[in-house]
Amino acid sequence: MIECQNGPLRTSEIRIMDVNKHWISTLQFLECTYQLREFRREWLHNPKFSNYQPLLTTQDEWMIVKYVMEVLRPIRYQPLWMWKRHTVALHPVVTLYNDIFDHMDGVVQALANKKDQWKEDLFFVVKLAQQ
Repeated sequence: MIECQNGPLRTSEIRIMDVNKHWISTLQFLECTYQLREFRREWLHNPKFSNYQPLLTTQDEWMIVKYVMEVLRPIRYQPLWMWKRHTVALHPVVTLYNDIFDHMDGVVQALANKKDQWKEDLFFVVKLAQQ
């Protein structure tokens, strides 16, 4: 991986292995991977790493990752906002969860009549989350 960083495409970010067990770590992983997608593509096109060619992600797959990040982003950042306040007050919590449920309602409406399998799967998952 270090040899690849000397190539034409440079990145200031490197993968850090952690043991973060929070539910938001999946979204953090997706965001980091999405930011490094061009670096990853260059790395996988290097003939030295041809064994890893099956890991090459298509543009359609990146579109799915971006869409999933957009669905999850409010669910990640709104609770973080509450944690940083270091207070216990009911009215911000109610507003927070109303905003999250409104967001999920919008996602469900947007995906309701979609025919792509991944969109149907995402619709099903969001409906389960609402319950």
